[in-house]
Parts: sequence; structure tokens; C-alpha cells
Amino acid sequence: MSKFLVLFEKSSTGYAAYAPDLPGCIATGRTLDETRDRMTQAIEMHLSAMREDGDPIPEPSHFELVEAV
Repeated sequence: MSKFLVLFEKSSTGYAAYAPDLPGCIATGRTLDETRDRMTQAIEMHLSAMREDGDPIPEPSHFELVEAV
């Protein structure tokens, strides 16, 4: 199973998330947990649709986590 980078952003009404490697794959929610769950479902549906359409599944981007204190 591939792991795709997902970016989460805080909004005035909750959170939004998107996967840069999967254009158009987004989710929103009132809480971070709700958004995470919805994004997991969105990725599964997005990949399923790509497979059904015969589209190639992209390789996940490599990234490095950087934390600042």
C-alpha cells in the first residue's frame, strides 16, 4: 500500500486537506480527525476511480518532515 503526502490547513470553519500527488483529491471537515477520516476515504475513492479508468497510479512524492522549535 502506498502512502501519499496529505497537507492539512486550518480554515475559519474547520480544516481542509489535499494530496498534491492526486490532483482534485480533497476533503474538508469540522475537526482534524473528521478531515483525516474523510481524506482517507477520498484517497481510496480517487485511486479506485483511476484504476477503473485505466489511469496510471502516480508514485508518492518523497518528502522530509521539518520541525521548528
